[in-house]
Amino acid sequence: MEEETERAGIPKRNNEIDPIAVMTRTAKRGTLYHFTRASNLQAIAFGDELLASVSLQPQPQTNGERRTSPVRLMHGGHSATLNAHLRIPESVMDDSITQEQFRLFLDSHVFFWPTLRDALVMLDTYRRREPDEAFALLAFDAAPLLTAHAEKVKLCKYDSGSAPRYPKACSYKKSLAIFLPLNQFGKVKESIVPTRTSEIKEVLIERRVSDLTRYLQVVYADTADNVPTRWLSYLQPLSALRPS
Repeated sequence: MEEETERAGIPKRNNEIDPIAVMTRTAKRGTLYHFTRASNLQAIAFGDELLASVSLQPQPQTNGERRTSPVRLMHGGHSATLNAHLRIPESVMDDSITQEQFRLFLDSHVFFWPTLRDALVMLDTYRRREPDEAFALLAFDAAPLLTAHAEKVKLCKYDSGSAPRYPKACSYKKSLAIFLPLNQFGKVKESIVPTRTSEIKEVLIERRVSDLTRYLQVVYADTADNVPTRWLSYLQPLSALRPS
């Protein structure tokens, strides 16, 4: 990452590189995208925060048990739906962790996509999977959001919750070792974690992301039906993400 920062002219603090400055130095990496169901927007805006699944789902359902279908619950008087867990083949799991432990870790974090391309892949995947459901993308100013939550941020070079189509061809084993704390970016030179900005596939933040409106740039949704009144000025159609 040192060559990457030298080319970008990013200064060091106390002789250490600022990982957030490195990650967000280009326009394509200046935004973080959160994918959700449009029906979740009212619940999200209620507390002006994104909560991890374990903060929403009551005990004893937060022990890593697999959700085989979406789970609907209430938060602040508004409906919220948690997505189902994909079925991950046992062959892609590392011996150091069980599937329950891995799912519990995932459910303890809020997920963001660092590029529009990755966010659109997620959107298209769910549109195929649930054609009658309405979805939304929330776009946030990456640098201040990451700065405010820096101690809780982890980076991953994989779609960690995915189920590989060809398990035998999977190049890594799923474990907690694939998640790199933000302050270690550029310091750890292991093949299993991102060492360059272009390798970051996911950004995770533990438990909750607060003060969303402070960082919110755009709410992308097909209609205004589920968009909270306070966020209507941020609304743009999902079609705007694919200009003709």
